[in-house]
Amino acid sequence: MKKIAWNRKGFKTNRGSDPITPSIDEQIEWLRQQLTDRFDVVYHQFVIGSSQRCALVYLQGMVDIQMLQEELLRPLFTLSQTSSREFRERIFERRQLPVSDYHITSLRAGFHSLLDGSVLFLVDGEENIIQLPFGSQEQRTIDEPANEATVRGPREAFIENAEVNLSLIRKRLKTPLFKTESMRLGTHTQTEVMILYIQGICKKELVDEVKMKLANIEIDGVLGSSYLEEFLDHSPFSPFPQVQYTERPDVVSAALLEGRVAMIIDGTPMVLLAPVTLWMLLQSAEDYYQRYIAGTWIRWIRYLFVFISLLLPSVYVAITTFHPEMIPPKLLMTIAASREIVPFPALIEAFIMEVSFEALREAAVRIPKSIGQAVSIIGALIIGTAAVQAGIVSAAMVIIVSFTGIASFIIPHYDLGLSFRFLRFPIMIFAGLFGLFGIICGLLLIYIHLINLRSFGTPYLAPMTPFIPGELKDTYVRAPWWSMRKRPSTAGMNKIRQRNNMSTREEDGD
Repeated sequence: MKKIAWNRKGFKTNRGSDPITPSIDEQIEWLRQQLTDRFDVVYHQFVIGSSQRCALVYLQGMVDIQMLQEELLRPLFTLSQTSSREFRERIFERRQLPVSDYHITSLRAGFHSLLDGSVLFLVDGEENIIQLPFGSQEQRTIDEPANEATVRGPREAFIENAEVNLSLIRKRLKTPLFKTESMRLGTHTQTEVMILYIQGICKKELVDEVKMKLANIEIDGVLGSSYLEEFLDHSPFSPFPQVQYTERPDVVSAALLEGRVAMIIDGTPMVLLAPVTLWMLLQSAEDYYQRYIAGTWIRWIRYLFVFISLLLPSVYVAITTFHPEMIPPKLLMTIAASREIVPFPALIEAFIMEVSFEALREAAVRIPKSIGQAVSIIGALIIGTAAVQAGIVSAAMVIIVSFTGIASFIIPHYDLGLSFRFLRFPIMIFAGLFGLFGIICGLLLIYIHLINLRSFGTPYLAPMTPFIPGELKDTYVRAPWWSMRKRPSTAGMNKIRQRNNMSTREEDGD
């Protein structure tokens, strides 16, 4: 049995719910108590006919006043000849309010929508209120992706409005099986989070797990996707990202068609995708808009440079320190001559250059764009040349670190690139202490960690570990579309992506 409580104003409440009172004065007083010390709240009271009192409550600057006057107030005053009882009956029971979209709700639910920019319409004599969608907030226009640009493919990117982002996905997925659910997170921000999936393709257990993890988040505010990302990680101390983010609607649509779940967070242009594997983070939208031969070649280049970005400084330190016999004699003499005046061992030299390169990279990101390129050029050329001439570092080390930095930019996912940049330092320590044996030990530790890593129950190295031969068509290579008949293991019951098109291709060939 529900407990009924009475507050100090005498309003009957359902233990933490809104006051159940038909008096417009008491409703406005309750709203004033909730919104004390707020100069931007407008309480506009007026009378319809001879005696029907009404009120509009909204936040200044978040409402389209012209739309409010033309679509609500002007039609309302045409009902001035009706009695108060008939007026309330037409609006609340027969829903004849001349507005295209409105909701009859409780005062507390309307209070939360008021903070989102809606208009509350109070009518004296009615316990419920009307929520009107007349919000007007400035937003950024849809532009090209800033971090995931492609030569071919769509040029649309998400913005900071959740409804607009959802419409960009709906435009691509015109199926009734496309489902959306919504919840609000953050005690003070009340940020809307939308959960997207395709029924029948996405596993129900995955959707339930995502909703359970989100429902268990208790935080005072959610201002970006990274807030939720850390709560959703299965292994919070792992350096590898376990949730993917993207700013491209086509990437989200493709992920949903593979049986994954998307999360749109209002106020951020990044959409989260789960589950994710290492190979998904190494794939780019460009792979699927090029022909499969070019996509496969680019993917192989990317995998090669991932290893270069992780291991090249460590291999240089290990070979020059412990295994100089592996270097051709002429090259060895050149390296030895360049290191002759350097006062530091190879490990310290590599650390100095790597830290300096990371500092230059961060400086190029933080400073204004107008001088960003100049700083990066000065840092790479003048400072590097001066360091070599001063004998602080060798020319070979400058080349190694520069090539490693270029290789790290090839990784499509920024957070994964950060993970490899971070792991580069402990592997350099292993290389400086134990040579190539230390590098192998470091790689084994990373491999063991990746084998045990899970993203919402999906192995991080799938389909390599566990080995799933059918999914290698979209891992090491980018097979032709007509050969990828089945969805990956993240999908639910509906595994068939397309029927066998081989017969059609043979007929075309004839």
